[in-house]
Amino acid sequence: MSKDLLLYTAPTPNGHKASIVLEELKAAYGTDVVDYDVEKINLSTNRQKEPWFIAHNPNGRIPVLVDRSHKPSPFNVFESAAILLYVVRKYDTENRFTFPIGSDEESEMLQWIFFAVAWRSRSNAGPRRYAPEDIPYAKKRYTDETARLYGVLNIRLEGRDYLVGPGRGKLSIADLNVFPWVRSHAWAGIDTLDAFPNVKAWLDRIAERPAVKAGLAIPQ
Repeated sequence: MSKDLLLYTAPTPNGHKASIVLEELKAAYGTDVVDYDVEKINLSTNRQKEPWFIAHNPNGRIPVLVDRSHKPSPFNVFESAAILLYVVRKYDTENRFTFPIGSDEESEMLQWIFFAVAWRSRSNAGPRRYAPEDIPYAKKRYTDETARLYGVLNIRLEGRDYLVGPGRGKLSIADLNVFPWVRSHAWAGIDTLDAFPNVKAWLDRIAERPAVKAGLAIPQ
């Protein structure tokens, strides 16, 4: 029997954002409330560019979430951060991974989500990995910008466990939205997080969560 949600995804940081949050919601509320099917998209064959996929997401990128319970017809959600916001607004009725609507904490959560969205464009590792020629300036430019952004997170996490919330904060989608990209720091040219001890502790803390481990294993 088909589940209410269908996630088209691949084992990338953006794909893992969606699967991690869905796994956290499953753990918090139970599979009778939140559950989903997964269809793996093989990016190397450009399956995400095929007409059937473009009908779900005109941008031809993963992840895409299809809410098959939506009436009167299934509803497509693309862009990883938009998927996170959609599922928590629908399922996180106790604000376990969010904050009350209209609160200062909700505003801060959105600020850190948008920071992470902009992060991808400012620290894109593409010139380091995929440029047809070696361009030292481009490599240094993007590596330095990535390090600067880790420094921003390190400042925010001073004396905190998580990005948003009173006191030491609480785990929210603000953390889970950026976690997969920070986890890929070596791919982005940052071999070690020793210069960012608060970020390293935060990363290790989140990585030990069972639902996070389950989300990182999707798709199989």
